[in-house]
Amino acid sequence: MRLFPLFADLHGRQVLVVGGGAVAQRKAGALLQAGAQVRVGAPAFTPELQAWGQAGRVTLLQGGFDPTWVAGAWLVVAATDERAVNAEVARIAGAQRLWVNVVDDPELSSFQVPSIVDRSPLVIAISSGGAAPVLARRLRERMESLLEHTLGRLAALAHAQRAAIRQRFPQMTQRRAFYDWLCDGPVAAHLRAGDDAAAQAALQAMLDSGQPEPPGRIVLVGAGPGPAAALTLGGLRALNEADVVCYGRGVSDEVRALARRDADQLATLLEGDALWRELADHAVGGRCVVLLRAGAGLALDRARVMALGLDGLQWEAVPGVS
Repeated sequence: MRLFPLFADLHGRQVLVVGGGAVAQRKAGALLQAGAQVRVGAPAFTPELQAWGQAGRVTLLQGGFDPTWVAGAWLVVAATDERAVNAEVARIAGAQRLWVNVVDDPELSSFQVPSIVDRSPLVIAISSGGAAPVLARRLRERMESLLEHTLGRLAALAHAQRAAIRQRFPQMTQRRAFYDWLCDGPVAAHLRAGDDAAAQAALQAMLDSGQPEPPGRIVLVGAGPGPAAALTLGGLRALNEADVVCYGRGVSDEVRALARRDADQLATLLEGDALWRELADHAVGGRCVVLLRAGAGLALDRARVMALGLDGLQWEAVPGVS
């Protein structure tokens, strides 16, 4: 590992951006999101940067690079289109032991800005160390598509209740089980469904009761016509969370291989009420049970589930790609 990854707290701290074009504007915007006090120096500025300056969001320093600009800065970003200017910025900043990033020039930089997947307060940073920026970008795009956009709200809920969680679950093993429940159980499911109030209520109910054992969860997943590529992202997520995988005829080994390594995998030929009861039995103890069916999958008969007295479990259907 050539570069040491870290996250910098820039809230209320001065950062200098040298450059007034579109790249400098993007860097300044990201720094503003992190709460930095941003100064931007250049002979000319984009209309957006000018507007930010007039609104007091950034401080504009107009003119050619002046070494005095770096005074008071915690970080320096060089984002001009002239390498000689960028090199001078890097030299001046380096002489004062300031961290400096020269955009798209790792040789002149003492730190690099990674590709970011932002699910604030959860943030994932990806870097190739300057070796292959395109690969880092491709990985970021893949992770953007795989990670739920509700993760940030889930993390914010957990942070808001951090003291209550530690009080209710004082042992580390208890808290680990709780956070597994938080990520895999009804709170996350309600957030994915857009029901923040229900998510908050489910979290509060768990904190009030302190019950370590959540209700079981059953997910009916359509496995598509055969190859793993036919799985939806929801189906893949369910397999990653599964404690038990039940599968019917026509489900390929390739699809089953995507399940959690420690998940129990069981073939089933049952149908109707017998199938619902079998799935419910496997869900005892708060386990997540996934039923894989070839094609579009099995429709969830909620009326029948209620008639059988199994509605205390969490039921979800994820159709496959047909």
